[in-house]
Amino acid sequence: MEPWMQDDLVRSIPKEKLEFLSRLFQQGNGKSQKDLMRDVLPLIKEAREKGLTFTPSETQAAIAAIKKHAGAAENNKIDELLKKVHPPK
Repeated sequence: MEPWMQDDLVRSIPKEKLEFLSRLFQQGNGKSQKDLMRDVLPLIKEAREKGLTFTPSETQAAIAAIKKHAGAAENNKIDELLKKVHPPK
C-alpha cells in the first residue's frame, strides 16, 4: 500500500476507491494526453461498472494526500494533469 493511501486525509475513503485511484495514477504516470486517455478510459469504465463514484470531498482529499507524499516533480505532473482534466476558465 502506498504511503498516501494511509494518510489521515483519506482515512474515510473506502480501500477499494483508494486502490482504484492508485491504479489510475500508475496508468497515467508520464503519458501524453492522447496516451493517457487511451489507457485510462478503460479504468474509468471499469469503475463505473463497479459503481465506484467519488464525492468532490473524496477527490480533493485524495489529491491532497497524493501531493503531500509526492516529490516536487510529481506534484508538477499532477498539476499538469489536473489542468488537462479541468482547464482554467
